[in-house]
Amino acid sequence: MNIDAKNIDYKNLNSALREADNNLKIVNCLGQRFIAAGVSDKKIKIEGIPGNALGAYLNGAVIEVMGNAQDAVGDTMNNGEIIIHGNVGDAVGYAMRGGKIFVQGNAGYRAGIHMKAYREKQPVIVIGGKCGSFLGEYQAGGTIIVLGLTDDDKNIVGNFPCTGMHGGKMYLRGSCDNIRFPKGVNVQKATDEDMKEILSYIKYFSQSFDYDVNKILDSDFMLVTPDSKNPYKQMYVAN
Repeated sequence: MNIDAKNIDYKNLNSALREADNNLKIVNCLGQRFIAAGVSDKKIKIEGIPGNALGAYLNGAVIEVMGNAQDAVGDTMNNGEIIIHGNVGDAVGYAMRGGKIFVQGNAGYRAGIHMKAYREKQPVIVIGGKCGSFLGEYQAGGTIIVLGLTDDDKNIVGNFPCTGMHGGKMYLRGSCDNIRFPKGVNVQKATDEDMKEILSYIKYFSQSFDYDVNKILDSDFMLVTPDSKNPYKQMYVAN
């Protein structure tokens, strides 16, 4: 089923989405916000550019965007998948506690801010390009993977990554020699055992966006984790 989003506001678009069959396509998307917020049982393909908070509170649905998306993709996401064939704006995965987000291109500022794990749920964000400043700010759980698959010579992340990080893991492909990390994190080369933890995510990314998984893996990855003595942990984690 197709839903033509041209000249439809976000409220009417979401009403139509909820009444539609489980497999649907939204065409002519023009920045409507909150698309599929809280949805649990749909498979949705979007042509055009969705607005802020795509898949907010997503609870099991699968969303695939055939282009770019704006800010706060997967805000407080609980379960499901969001696949972006392009770039995303700021705060992708804000406070997400489950599910997976795969972005082919770059991400803006504060990707994975306040990301957390919840019981058996382990959220995952995979960014194919590079990220802006404050990546993983106050990260409390889950896994962030940044692959840096771009031709420019910029650092894989911007300024102040992992500020306030007190849980979870971050994997950065390639050298991190020019990146300034805060004192409260440990940065070391990922071991073979570490890489086993993320292999399935990299394979899924490669299949989704038609990359050669072997070329992606033909590089060192750096693993960033919070220091066990990190004072931020005492502020956010109960003893």
